[in-house]
Amino acid sequence: MSEHKIPQVTAKRLPLYYRYLEKLHAIGKKRVSSAQLSDALQIDPATIRRDFSYLGELGKKGYGYNVNYLLQFLRDFLHQDEVTNVVLVGVGHLGTALLGYNFYRSHNTKIVAGFDADPGKVGREVDGIPVYSMERFHEVRQLHNVEVAILTVPANVAQVTTDQIVDAGIRGILNFTPARLTVPPQVRMHNIDLTIELQTLIYFLKNFPVDEEVPELDFPESTDKN
Repeated sequence: MSEHKIPQVTAKRLPLYYRYLEKLHAIGKKRVSSAQLSDALQIDPATIRRDFSYLGELGKKGYGYNVNYLLQFLRDFLHQDEVTNVVLVGVGHLGTALLGYNFYRSHNTKIVAGFDADPGKVGREVDGIPVYSMERFHEVRQLHNVEVAILTVPANVAQVTTDQIVDAGIRGILNFTPARLTVPPQVRMHNIDLTIELQTLIYFLKNFPVDEEVPELDFPESTDKN
């Protein structure tokens, strides 16, 4: 089945399933039920079954899912054997933390370079990742065949920086700035607003007891561009 026909909210959960299946495989577990996945991931069993149904007949009623088969299927589907190089633009406090993290739980995503306009940061390394000036963005992007950038610059320069990296060939942006940015139709942008996430958490804590199931919400159109 084409990945484009899978709902965005389902696509966002697939890496969660994959990561947990890796843990099950590591301890030698051969099969798992949707109820067991639900307990571990705090996702409704019906939602899990529906998510997997978009991918085909992956399990059997009364048996559950074969861990090895499902893990391999998701590895292929998510292109886990392909390494995607990513760059980070804006080596402030958050950017430095992300460089240090560098997707340590992922074998297929790697930050290869950081960029900053501050001459005092250029030429340094953060956890082995070199920091370049923005003047070298196009050169480094081409060298590492990068199509995805993480944006952690101040909000007042977010749009001009976005224009610059898009012009250099970036096709996907993970935006950690509070600014809502304009990009061409061929560029996909996902917005991570930590303030909104915290406010949402506080709202749920106040309005839904911890033993009450929180309704599943999907905001793909409000948080993602394209």
